[in-house]
Amino acid sequence: MGKHLISEKTVRESIEMGSKTLEVPKGAIVTPLAAELASSEGITLVDAQGSNKTAPNNPSSQEALPTLSSKPELKDKVVAVGSDHGGFELKEFLKKYAQSLGYELLDVGTTSEDPCDYPDFAYAVAIAVAQGKAWRGVMIDGAGIGSCVVANKVPGVRAACCHNEFVARNAREHNDTNVLTLGSKVVGSEVCKGIMKTWLETAFAGGRHRQRVDKIVEVEQKFLK
Repeated sequence: MGKHLISEKTVRESIEMGSKTLEVPKGAIVTPLAAELASSEGITLVDAQGSNKTAPNNPSSQEALPTLSSKPELKDKVVAVGSDHGGFELKEFLKKYAQSLGYELLDVGTTSEDPCDYPDFAYAVAIAVAQGKAWRGVMIDGAGIGSCVVANKVPGVRAACCHNEFVARNAREHNDTNVLTLGSKVVGSEVCKGIMKTWLETAFAGGRHRQRVDKIVEVEQKFLK
């Protein structure tokens, strides 16, 4: 059985029912928007067994519930970075640039240009974001497409393969993506710097886009039950 996803919509439904607690199945992923809404509305997240009550505003108790990171203050802007052998050189180049911008990095590999499989590292980046170990993630392979497909298989991850700054900005403003994939054989290193910077610095616009992202989450939830 797949993991459950506790989204903002889940919390709103609980509020509408007049409940002050929300049961969270073991291993469920709680999105930051859901945790924020629960905290502001006084909803207590409780594990399905009824023990270890989890107050949304209690950081230590949140460790039991993997939470997706979308806020800069979470984990001090840690960005998970990964690549396969084809993206290794670009990864090392972008790591230095990201550090110069003030981001802390979690490098999940690969560590050389020796042949390897991109799904292993795309998964490592995506799961770091899904479990709240990283604020966002950047994954690089030859074209960026394969890693994007892999990352989007991880519940709660919304990955975008971007080839220019317009797409990167749109991916954040409209889709609230939390993983960026890049193709080292498709886009030059200097262009990738601009793409990554734009993507990291662009906030989700909310508004009319929020209901659309909620519908993306609804589709995901259909296959998690």
